[in-house]
Amino acid sequence: MHRTAKLSTTLAALALAVTALAGCTATTAPQAAAPSPTTTAAAKPVIEAAPEPTEPETCHRMSEVYGDGEGLYWERQGTLRDLGAREFAQGEVTVDTDGTPVTYTVEPGDVEAVVAERLCAYPTLSSMNHRRDIHPGQVLWLTPDPDLPWVPYYGPQDAPAGFQQIPYQQAIEAAGAAVDAGDVDSVQAIWNDTLKPMFTNQDTIVAVQKVVDSGDPDGLRQLFS
Repeated sequence: MHRTAKLSTTLAALALAVTALAGCTATTAPQAAAPSPTTTAAAKPVIEAAPEPTEPETCHRMSEVYGDGEGLYWERQGTLRDLGAREFAQGEVTVDTDGTPVTYTVEPGDVEAVVAERLCAYPTLSSMNHRRDIHPGQVLWLTPDPDLPWVPYYGPQDAPAGFQQIPYQQAIEAAGAAVDAGDVDSVQAIWNDTLKPMFTNQDTIVAVQKVVDSGDPDGLRQLFS
């Protein structure tokens, strides 16, 4: 009886120990971790670098035509360049073997100063071509031959006071039209009958007469067209 009670006490103590041990070692099931919010970076627009501004090509120096002081022989100083068609200067340019502009054909809407700017030419293109202004279809002569004479459009260099400028200019324009038409006989008649008596400088008369009598198209063009 005493042994049975002792055994019962021992078993009860052992049961208590096992229960305590089970409580110490049991683990609580971990809770599922809350999903972390996903941060989506906003796509940034790709900004391309702006191109470097391009300066339009310009003339380093405007080419000019200088006379000999007597108004008879002209020579261009400085090189012409064609910087390309633009508003108010849309005409066709012909060039020589070096690429230097030789002639310019005027288009409707062209402005003389803009044409000159395009060609790096001092803006006296109309008077060089014996006109008050430029007009569509006109072929501008850009560079004089310094070995050939040229006569001014507004009147002889030594024109006296009271000189009749309008008849002179009309005769120059008529001679120029005849040159453009290849009518050498009319050019010679206009010079001999109308223009020649308006000049007083004998050196000028002799130089111009030589070209007129030769009938050379380039020389006549430089004189009157």
